[in-house]
Amino acid sequence: MKLSQRFFATAAGLSLAVGGFTTLGVAAPAGAAEAPAAPSYAQYNGSSAEKKANDAFFAAVMDAVAEKRKKNPGAESVTVTYDASGAPTFAAQIAKSTQIWNSSVANVQLQEGSGGDFEYREGNDPRGSYASTDGHGKGYIFLDYAQNEEYDSTRVTAHETGHVLGLPDTYDGPCSQLMSGGGPGTSCTNAQPDAQESAKVEQLWANGFDKALHKANAR
Repeated sequence: MKLSQRFFATAAGLSLAVGGFTTLGVAAPAGAAEAPAAPSYAQYNGSSAEKKANDAFFAAVMDAVAEKRKKNPGAESVTVTYDASGAPTFAAQIAKSTQIWNSSVANVQLQEGSGGDFEYREGNDPRGSYASTDGHGKGYIFLDYAQNEEYDSTRVTAHETGHVLGLPDTYDGPCSQLMSGGGPGTSCTNAQPDAQESAKVEQLWANGFDKALHKANAR
């Protein structure tokens, strides 16, 4: 699970990729200029562009939550729904990641359902796994096949889901930090957020709950 996050704003639109575990060592065609070496996962410490993309993804999820607040303003916690039908290979990891987060925090809960606030997808991508938003209030988590073979797949999935809940990367952190991603190396299999990460999500969604209600009432 290469948590080196690559965020791209594409020319086709506002496609912002966040939280990616990028793959290294893609060979260049014969005679082509040699591309700069990609940073190792342990050395990659993120950038302001990545933080912006993380914030955009979190904001997109919050917009979806605001619609729910309109319909149920008295709810005491936020339910964020997801569609896992686009990533059948990782059904077990997604279910485990959901269980991990739902048992770690109370202010926000994840629930599977079609047409969710975000979705999971799978495939091959040289960037590895990442969370992304198209800038139109919807987002998805992409799970890369090769990366999930090299790194612990449940950790990859739980890490990317952490971005949905508003957490940034902490690549220089220890294995005990879920958001340190690929920094600790392939031997790290911890898929649980630590106490500080859980507390941060609780804080974000306590505040986010109020923000969503404000958005809902303003519409």
